[in-house]
Amino acid sequence: MASRRGTKLAATVALAAAVAGGCGVGAGKGTSDVTLTVTRAFGSAEIASITRSKVPGSETVMRALERSFQVQTRYGGGFVESIDGRAGDSSRRDWFYYVNGIEAPRGAATTAVHRGDRIWWDLHDWSATDSVPAVVGSYPEPFVHGAGGRRFPTTIECASNVSAPCKRVTAQLNSAGVPVSSQLLGTGSGQDTLTVLVGTWSDLRAAIAGSLIERGPSASGVYARFGGPDGRSLQLLDPSGRAVRTLGAGAGLIAATGDRGSTPAWLITGTDVAGVSAAAAAMTPTRLRDHFALAVQGSADLPIPLDGGA
Repeated sequence: MASRRGTKLAATVALAAAVAGGCGVGAGKGTSDVTLTVTRAFGSAEIASITRSKVPGSETVMRALERSFQVQTRYGGGFVESIDGRAGDSSRRDWFYYVNGIEAPRGAATTAVHRGDRIWWDLHDWSATDSVPAVVGSYPEPFVHGAGGRRFPTTIECASNVSAPCKRVTAQLNSAGVPVSSQLLGTGSGQDTLTVLVGTWSDLRAAIAGSLIERGPSASGVYARFGGPDGRSLQLLDPSGRAVRTLGAGAGLIAATGDRGSTPAWLITGTDVAGVSAAAAAMTPTRLRDHFALAVQGSADLPIPLDGGA
């Protein structure tokens, strides 16, 4: 396995050992409204989705999983090998999990469950990257409940030529109960703020999140890239990182990315203003559900990576 993957596994083993030594999550009053979703192939096939109205105060992500599924683990119980008999294999497929759309920074045995958490386990190919910092398929999370039981302020940064899509994104967040503040594109929002960037790719490519996407899935976890000097084409990638389809005028993209350990940034972008408008219209729980990222063109929704169901 890749060295980055090995580092993450070593950290998980250490954390699991700490739990075994008595450093786990203590009992508390409990929490509520927790959803556990299990999928495979980048969310393309749902295995189960369970909502718990009441959850014990000592609950961890691992315990929540074990309450509902047959789970086999490795490395002292800190790494999930199989869920209901579905296991990773030597062809670089493993289980990964996200809480409120954010890649978990710790092992499941030491990650506490909080009210409203959306926990998502997915079995997928990691040959292009072993780290997807953020996904959009748990929307309206992380905007509603944040991470680790802490809600973050949300800031929208919009390019000057996309006022209508910007208003639409603001309205959709407001309808989910998320207050937002607006500021000029490129102003910067800080590490403790969830940022939504709205603009054409030529507007956003210079942003930190844009530069991560330009470096490919290994840097951003996003299986798409824009082509041409003005970003007038959108290439959609397969799980290996190979471009398998190219979209042109009117193509939009909703994706999330960021540096590990910081709050993610969301991008509502496209090849042109029409593409940004199409992406803004797709920012709904129904259209984003269980997608790592979503490309749109006209009425077509194209979850990426493409062909993740194999």
